[in-house]
Amino acid sequence: MKKENRFNARSIAFMGMLGALAGVLMLFDFPIPIAPSFLQMDIAELPCLFAGFFMGPLQGFLVIVVKLLVKFVIKGTNTAFVGELSNLAGSAIFVCTAALLYKKNHTKKGAKISMVAATLVVSVAYIFINAFVMFPLYSNLYGMPMEAIVGAGNAVNPLVTDELTMMLFCVFPFNLIKFTAVSLITYLVYKKCANALRSILRTDQEAARTAA
Repeated sequence: MKKENRFNARSIAFMGMLGALAGVLMLFDFPIPIAPSFLQMDIAELPCLFAGFFMGPLQGFLVIVVKLLVKFVIKGTNTAFVGELSNLAGSAIFVCTAALLYKKNHTKKGAKISMVAATLVVSVAYIFINAFVMFPLYSNLYGMPMEAIVGAGNAVNPLVTDELTMMLFCVFPFNLIKFTAVSLITYLVYKKCANALRSILRTDQEAARTAA
């Protein structure tokens, strides 16, 4: 799509649809054995990454915002928005990094490189996001000492003994697994879906030019 056509009626509807799908996918979360239950696995970034690849990083970010709004309307928040803030930061880092890299190398190999790089970047970024912002904020809001959070990590992963090991052996591998899964699914389905949707949006653009 040309830059000037990225916010026509059909593309906006497309972003809304992807955001709604992502919001619903957020509801289907589950824990994984290496991390405490407050770290929930989901693949809600899948439609967001799809939008980032197909339309650009800004559109991918807007789909993330819609995703969180939809999730909030359906389920609300049980973390005083700490979880949603964390999700917004991590999803934005992942989707925007992948979309920007893919934009520079718009090939199958470029897609692979962009997703691998974005997965590593967000997995490392989440160490700092959680260590310096999210965990302390959650601890202060709920009066839960960091020792209790570390204890929850140790209960499922004996390698966790302090805050550093919590980040290295719970937070980092959890996000590595999560975003690798999102990347793999995107890689498998993106090409087929993108071709069909490109035809739909192209039809809308042609109709707009004819009307003009």
